[in-house]
Amino acid sequence: MTFVVYLLGILLLGIRAYQQTHDLGDYLLGGRKLGSAVTALSVGASDMSGWLLLGLPGAVYLAGLQESWIGIGLIVGAYLNWLLVARRLRVFSFHADNALTLPDYLECRFRDESRLLRILSAAVILLFFTFYAASGLVSGAILFESSFGLDYGVALLIGAVVIVSYTFVGGFLAVAWTDAIQACLMAAALVMTPIAVFSAVGGAQEVMEQVAVVNPNGLDLFGDIGVLGLISLLAWGLGYAGQPHILTRFMAIENPSKLAPARRLAMSWMVIMLAGSVATGFAGMAYFAAAPLANPETVFISLSQALFNPWMAGVITAAILSAIMSTIDSQLLVCSSVISEDFYRTFCRPQASGSELVLVSRLAVVGVALISLLIAMDRESKVLDLVSYAWAGFGAAFGPVILLSLFMRSMTASGAIAGMLAGAITVVVWSNLSGGIFDLYEIVPGFAVSLTCILAVSLCWPECREKVLGQFDEARALSRNLTMPEEH
Repeated sequence: MTFVVYLLGILLLGIRAYQQTHDLGDYLLGGRKLGSAVTALSVGASDMSGWLLLGLPGAVYLAGLQESWIGIGLIVGAYLNWLLVARRLRVFSFHADNALTLPDYLECRFRDESRLLRILSAAVILLFFTFYAASGLVSGAILFESSFGLDYGVALLIGAVVIVSYTFVGGFLAVAWTDAIQACLMAAALVMTPIAVFSAVGGAQEVMEQVAVVNPNGLDLFGDIGVLGLISLLAWGLGYAGQPHILTRFMAIENPSKLAPARRLAMSWMVIMLAGSVATGFAGMAYFAAAPLANPETVFISLSQALFNPWMAGVITAAILSAIMSTIDSQLLVCSSVISEDFYRTFCRPQASGSELVLVSRLAVVGVALISLLIAMDRESKVLDLVSYAWAGFGAAFGPVILLSLFMRSMTASGAIAGMLAGAITVVVWSNLSGGIFDLYEIVPGFAVSLTCILAVSLCWPECREKVLGQFDEARALSRNLTMPEEH
């Protein structure tokens, strides 16, 4: 009952957002009217997908505290993203002809008349977001399957219908509002559950003793991961500057001056969430010492069902679905914006009306969801594996491009194309190799290759068009003028 009430509430929010969605700008960026609190919680929730409550606790449950290096890398990367990218991207994207999507921003930033940069960046978004969205559907299927005993295929379909419904109807505002509520639910669940587990086992000392019996390396922060493993875990932080579903939140905030309080709230929330996730997986090792779980990624679900009454378990189940929904809805919306704005209006119907483009965006949400559904049909799919692949793809393809587009005056469209293509290809190739150096997380070589290509091309053939250089100077000046003293 609590679970159904939660779902109905989310759908009502979608309908409310529908009433405030009048054009494509509203549907894709909420009319750039987000406040600092909604922006902060929405960024956090869309970032921390189902892997926060399924994938990461499962990894810690299997390997111990050494997996917490992922969280450390993410915290550092997220903070630098807020500090270096958020303000400049909000100002630069608005100054670049009020760009609504990342491909739109990149084309306007470099005045790329060939349209190749727009096409390539849109293709990269659709490729990797399809896998990313599939990870969310797999998470949803695991949740419905474990909680209600449903068949995996049926659970997958139900999860897809729920997530697509309010995104289809309400667009960006529905996604942002629901993300903020979902962030609060996730926080409550990840604070309560570890406390309940530690209490049930007998306290922190008893938990550590049980973990030492189950896995002698479980208490070791370094364990047996080695240098490559440590670099790979920390390297997750490299991906932030290239995640479209996070960057669009920065573009949508009402005023750049609101980014400072948003950053503080988002980072506080993130630290609590990651600590709770690691603590849940760690305590789960002790709680299920006598009867290990068949699927480690269900440790959070199993703990909530074992420790709480059905009413409370329903709330926590809703929190798990929140983590899943809060990311996949953002991904579907970004994909729909790429299809409607960067393909349909740009190449098919430049004269398309606002209502027509909103309709195309809604149909695109359904289309991308169907393709992701086909990928997620593989019962052996692992949430963390799908997320890590998509995260690396975006981090390598977009990360260096976005960073340098905001800070390198002489960067060119050719440099951006070379870097994006090189980064994406490196990730795809590297992920299919194994052994030795190829065990390194593919985001590291992908990011390095992309950065090198951009610098090489842009330094050899620097931007010399006055219009592009002037636009960069104006945007940089606006960004600096908007900087508030307390934000340093």
